[in-house]
This record gives sequence, structure tokens and C-alpha cells, in this order.
Amino acid sequence: MKSSFGESEIKVPRDREGSFEPTLVPKRHNIIDGLENIIISFYAKGMNVSDIEQQIHEMYDFEVSNSTISRITNAVTSEVMSWQNRPLEDLYLIVWMDGIVFKVRENSKVINKTIYLAVGLKRDGRKEVLGMWLGKNESSAFWISVLTDLKARGVEDILITATDNLNGFTQTIRSVFPESQTQICVVHQIRNACKYVVWKDRKEFSADMKHIYTAPTKQAAEAALNDFAGKWESKYSYVIASWRNNWDELNIFFEFPLEIRKIIYTTNLIENLNGKIRKYTKNKMSFPTDDPVVKPVYLALKESTKKWTMPI
Repeated sequence: MKSSFGESEIKVPRDREGSFEPTLVPKRHNIIDGLENIIISFYAKGMNVSDIEQQIHEMYDFEVSNSTISRITNAVTSEVMSWQNRPLEDLYLIVWMDGIVFKVRENSKVINKTIYLAVGLKRDGRKEVLGMWLGKNESSAFWISVLTDLKARGVEDILITATDNLNGFTQTIRSVFPESQTQICVVHQIRNACKYVVWKDRKEFSADMKHIYTAPTKQAAEAALNDFAGKWESKYSYVIASWRNNWDELNIFFEFPLEIRKIIYTTNLIENLNGKIRKYTKNKMSFPTDDPVVKPVYLALKESTKKWTMPI
């Protein structure tokens, strides 16, 4: 028997009919839960099967085969299924949505696939990962299936959705949750704007742009945008056009009190979560199939959200 206490030999009682079912160490199992949890924890932190085998040998001085480690980590698949299909609350105050791209082998080619994530803010102020969905490159067409799934699992309304600036995303959300207000991430807008600005202008340009999203009211923000356009439009017309075209979705947060604006106007919360997932999966250059993507991402989510104990 192999456990976190090392390797031991036990004699299992038997009866003639074979009806006796041992409880502590089930039949045909020589690894008990403590060690299984350690193996799953290693896997969650990005270690591959060979690394885990080597680590177990160094820690406990016994061998655990690759097939045994694979069997233990494969047990996570059923846990993912039940988690992904669990019922949700009927109302979420804010839902942040974003995607994270992985390289996956398909038909002898390595292609980009996206794990779509949705994080909801419940009425008690606590955050919850609502689910993850694997699809091809991020598109508003796939997001409609994500939103439909949320609705099927009991979500009746979302007050505010916070998203990056993906074409057609706002219309997609309204087709499923027509009363929801969509706030485009201001931080994404700032980053996209600064891409087109030459280095010597960037500091002054960013300082002027800051007056728009830190304005006390929507009217003051519109005035700041007009001043910003008057100064920079001749040089960076594309940037000004981007602010004007997205203005209806960029200014939603002005309708709310100052105390909560910062959590509405950015998707940083979900991007931080993406960063932690990347940390746990960084040693995987590509994945052989879809299933080996889903398992480590689920375990990384589980690990990363352990500290989500306090309300916002």
C-alpha cells in the first residue's frame, strides 16, 4: 500500500464468496486518498506525468507508474462534468467574460483553441467561476452558446456584463439577456489606443486620455473626450474614432457610484485569473487533444479560487 506515509504491506481479509469490500483500501487499489490528492495537486500546478513520478519517488522512495498517475488524474474528468453542469443562481450583479488561448493538436496540425471563462458576482458580493467552455478562436458566435448554457443552468438575468472589445459581442449578449448592460473594458480600450501612438507622445497622450475615464460624470467625460479629440484627432484619428464608435458601451460605469466603478470598467479580475492559469500551464507548449486542456485548466481554477473567501 502506497500513501503519504510511505510504502506498507497489508494483508486484506477475504471470504469464499468474495463479498467482503475493504473500506480503507478498496479492492484493486494500492494508493490511498492522501497520496491521490497530492498527485492531483502536483498536476494542478502544471507538472506532467513524468515529473510527478519523479517527485513521488524523491519524496516517498517508492515508484508510482505513469498509468497509475494517469488513472488518478483522469478521475478529474467526471468532476469537471458535474461542475460544468451544476445549477447557477438566478441573478448575477456583474459577469466578467474573457477567453484564454491554447495550442491544441487536431488532425496532425497544431491550432489555436480558446477556453472561454465567465466569472459572476453574486448578490452577497462573492465571486464565482460560472463555467469554462472550449472552442475555436474567440468569436461572438461561440459566446452565444456560452450565454445560452448559462441561461439553461438557471441564470435569469445579469445586470452588467464586462467584456473586452470583441466585434458583435454587445448584440450577442442582448440577444440572450436583453436587459443586461454591457460595459467594454476601459483598460483594453486604453491599451489598444496606445498601440498607435509614437513613443515621444505617449506620456502626454495617456495623461490627456485619463481625464475621460476619471471624470466625475458622464457629461464631464464627454466634454473631456471632445477636448481630447480637439488636441489629437489630426494626428491619431483612428484612436479618436475608436473612442467615439464604442462610446455607448464605454460609459456605462458612469451610472454607478464611485465606489464600484473600478470593478465595472475593467476585466482585470478575469485577466488576473487567466494569468494564474497560464502560470500553472506554462510548461505545456501544446496539448495532444481537448481533454488534456480542460483538466489542468479546471484544476488551476480550483487552486486559484481557494482564496476567494471575502466579498468584494
